[in-house]
Amino acid sequence: MSRRSVWVRLREVVVGPPRDLGDAALFHKVSLVALLAWVGLGADGLSSSCYGPEETYKALGRFPALAVFVALGSVLTIAVLCVSYRQIIELFPTGGGGYLVASKLLGRGAGVVSGSALLVDYVLTVAISIAAGADALFSLLPPEARPWKLAFACGGVAAMTVVNLRGVRESVVMWVPVFFAFIATHAVAILVAVGLHLADAGAVTARTAREIGAAHAELGLAGVLVLMLRAFSVGAGTYTGIEAVSNGLPALRAPQAETGKRTMALMGVSLAVTVFGLLLGYLFVGVRPVEGKTLNAVLFESITATWPAWLGAAFVSVGMLSATALLFIAAQAGFLDGPRVLATMALDRWFPSRFATLSDRFVAQNGLLLMGAAALAVLVLADGSVELLVVLYSINVFLTFSLSQLGMCAHWWGERRRGRAWRRGLLVNGVGLAVTASILAALCSIKFFEGGWVTLLVTSAVVGVAHLVRRHYDGVARRLARLDADLAETERAPHLPGGRPGPGRGRTAVLLCNGYNGLGVTTFLNVFRMFPGTFDRCVFVLAGAVDAGSFKGAAEVDALRAATDDQARRYADLARRCGLEAGVRTAIGPDVMEAIEALVRDALREHPDAVVFAGQLAFERETTWTRWLHNYVVFALQKVYCQQGVPFVIVPIRI
Repeated sequence: MSRRSVWVRLREVVVGPPRDLGDAALFHKVSLVALLAWVGLGADGLSSSCYGPEETYKALGRFPALAVFVALGSVLTIAVLCVSYRQIIELFPTGGGGYLVASKLLGRGAGVVSGSALLVDYVLTVAISIAAGADALFSLLPPEARPWKLAFACGGVAAMTVVNLRGVRESVVMWVPVFFAFIATHAVAILVAVGLHLADAGAVTARTAREIGAAHAELGLAGVLVLMLRAFSVGAGTYTGIEAVSNGLPALRAPQAETGKRTMALMGVSLAVTVFGLLLGYLFVGVRPVEGKTLNAVLFESITATWPAWLGAAFVSVGMLSATALLFIAAQAGFLDGPRVLATMALDRWFPSRFATLSDRFVAQNGLLLMGAAALAVLVLADGSVELLVVLYSINVFLTFSLSQLGMCAHWWGERRRGRAWRRGLLVNGVGLAVTASILAALCSIKFFEGGWVTLLVTSAVVGVAHLVRRHYDGVARRLARLDADLAETERAPHLPGGRPGPGRGRTAVLLCNGYNGLGVTTFLNVFRMFPGTFDRCVFVLAGAVDAGSFKGAAEVDALRAATDDQARRYADLARRCGLEAGVRTAIGPDVMEAIEALVRDALREHPDAVVFAGQLAFERETTWTRWLHNYVVFALQKVYCQQGVPFVIVPIRI
């Protein structure tokens, strides 16, 4: 058995066999209904109840009664964001994440800032979710096991990366039972914690009033507000699930907009109830931090103290295990939406184009691997500390929110002459902008020296890299435009350099093309300049790449197939006008190299004397940077055909 076949079989065992692009039900199989979207995307916000309320409660220190106001503020923020993002979904029904909203409504400068902030946040989503999941699990284990917690978290990131390589739907479906186990156990905990103390509502209210009065007397009104804002900020990761739903619309079942709205409603209600209920539960039960245990574990143990020992232990175990599982599900938001944002930005040339390609399982494999590696690095650098990671988390969340809300306000203001609907839209997104921008300004001032500067520095670095990549691609595009300008001249007066061979003496040239453009036509003409009088027949091979831009539905895939066929036909027409025989071979798929190999194999069976040609951009200074930013499939193909004894000529196109 060859090394390649062993690798292919091992890969299929781990991530599954390739999907069939010709399967009519493919998009149905890989899409998510609202319930599964709630699990895969909404779990990001809901899972923050495992660490957000805890960090909020601990941040209040000696004045836990202020948790009531923070809880109300959280519920209000969730409501405002959910309502405003419903409008974003309506305006961008095929996906309206922060990057697209800011790019289309505010310009590409705002878009790249929003997209970069989202990428950093999704990496942190993976890191903090897995770290918090490890905390929940190790709350059940003895202290001797704690040194293994970081290793477990790192293994969790690696495992989630592999699971996501199998596909979006598969990575969500497997978590559904534990998701609802979490919902059930935490609903019971909240009902017991709050319900048992309703009879003492008067005493609880009096105690709360005394603590609020003491906080005001000691800190003053400004001090109380700052304390509550700091406590609110550590739970800011709670709201990323809202952005995840808006950005994840392409993964949802059609009609995506309606599915997205239902998902948003499920997520918003469950998130608001859970956050508010847990903070009240902490306050009513009077829980206090315990070394090595999460606050939720302490709450669960407190409310089950009077239960039969076996029942209490079982309930706590199920609650913490389901919390661990839910936090792993929450990492899905980073793995689902992070690569999608990266792919969209790559299509716009802010990042290397290879991040827009899909694997044969139709997932953005390069983006998934990058997200996994970055999250792993963050986990190790932070030593798996949720307390540290949560500090890094909040600023970018509200930066993206604010840019999206500002973009929507600009949109509604531009619509004011087209009807009355703009007033309601502007009001909703205006309130959203006021809330998110105020929180962003406060977070930047309060959390800058607590670690917020690290997030801002990293995000700025990502923006800087994006601009460097875009500048390089723009420069290449300007130089390629000269070839495209020559294309019109060639089409008006087609001329074959070097002439044709005598009757019966010509060979076949198989030309690999990546679209009908100046680069491909220049390659075609250069073949006859390099080998005059040698070829009288051409076979044009075109493979259309099914990437993140085209894999949005059956209509987009059909359009890609039609465009690929049309471009091949135009090459054949040009060759015939030059007096040559011409044929075409076309295909589409996520793996361009594999598709080209199959097409060339077919062409060589019909024309065994053929020589394969491919054009390759040649830069004056070849660097690691240019190799990373450009597709070097041609060199990989040359190696394959060299091993097979097939003549393969690279035609350099200097720019």
